[in-house]
This record gives sequence, structure tokens and C-alpha cells, in this order.
Amino acid sequence: MTADLSADLSADLSADLSADLAADLAATAFLDTGHPAVREFAARATAGAETVTERAVRLYYAVRDDILYDVYDIDMSRHGLRASTIISRGSGFCLHKSIVYAAAARSLGIPARLVFADVRNHLASGRLKELVGGDVFRFHGLVSVGLEGRWVKATPVFNKTLCRLYRLKPLEFDGTADSVYHPFDESGRRHMEFLRWHGEFGDFPYELVLDAFRTDHPRLLDGHDQTVKGSLTAEASV
Repeated sequence: MTADLSADLSADLSADLSADLAADLAATAFLDTGHPAVREFAARATAGAETVTERAVRLYYAVRDDILYDVYDIDMSRHGLRASTIISRGSGFCLHKSIVYAAAARSLGIPARLVFADVRNHLASGRLKELVGGDVFRFHGLVSVGLEGRWVKATPVFNKTLCRLYRLKPLEFDGTADSVYHPFDESGRRHMEFLRWHGEFGDFPYELVLDAFRTDHPRLLDGHDQTVKGSLTAEASV
């Protein structure tokens, strides 16, 4: 199935949101909301915000632009995929940045879940496609947050600097509409195509995701729960 599924994201889940949300606010092994690094990051990012939605939006931009996007030399161990560890390192790719956003949102009392989908990235660099084994990426990560009685999807992943290098339009988020990658870039080229949704999760499903990476993207890993070395900046100019 190769049709773009992003149009299916706007379903109103207000009935679900009114249910018991304890699990969507809880600290977990990877979403370590009580860690000082997570709480400090969230507090700093949302200082001065007056509403819950405004806090969610400010937090989105802090994760998008202050945690740098990189797929190379990134820790994929259990420790490396904890929100506090990612904040301390200051970089990661979609999985890492989604973990930070979900954990920090929960620390502010905002319900959050991790969301995963398989996507086709038409604009990946030649080297990255080689390492991934094509243009289909397994378990692309984003977040669903509970705001004003409904679930809204947010993707605080590509930072502005990287978007400029790859001629992509940075994804915005206003707290009311789903923020997911667009099918085309700012030049009209095919960009992101959603192929399969894996659902929403209360914590990072480590074995599920890592098994998929080891099976489908083995060359991206160095054999020691770390992605291989490289430079997205250098590859943008190729």
C-alpha cells in the first residue's frame, strides 16, 4: 500500500481523551518525566506561556530547533533513548525527538503518546538510502498530544537549519491541527509518503522498533546499538 495516509489523521478522538488518561501522563522507562533534565527543559521552553495549548506549542518549537536532528552516530541503546539522555546529548532523529516531546509534555500535565509509521522519504540523500536499504523508513516517530478535548499530532523533528539545507519547509504547529510531514517540499518535489501506521504507544516499544531496524536497516547500525558515523550537512550538498 503506497497511498498517502496523512488525510486520515484528523479524526476527533474526544471520547477517548475524556477517559482515564493516567497512562498518558505517567513517567516510564523512556519517558522519564520526573528527571530534572526533562523538567528543566520543559520549564525553560514554556516560560511565560499562559495556556496549555501555548505550552504545547512552545515546547514543540524548543524540541524541533534546540534538539538537533541527526541520524548519524546516535545512541540507540535503552539508556540512549531515555528523554533525559537525549536532552543532555542535544541531538537525535525522529525517535529521539519524539521521546523528548512526549516526556516533556507529560511533565507539564499534557497527555502524550508516541506514534509510529512506515514512510517513504523521496528526498533522503543517496548515502542514507544506501544505508537504509531504499527510501522506506520503518517506524518514523511523532507524537499525539491531548489538547482541548482532542488528540493532535505533532512532529517536532527537522530543525530549521537542516530544513534550509535540504530545501524543506519547516513543519509548524499551532496546537489545533495535525502537524505531519507534507507530501511535497517547497519546490514541489515529492517528499514524504505515509505507508503504514503502527499505532499509538504509552512508552517507547524498544524491542519492536530495534528488531525492525536490525531486520530492515541493518547497515544503519554499527552493531553496537549506535548508528554509523556520517554528516547530513555534507550530504545535503551532494
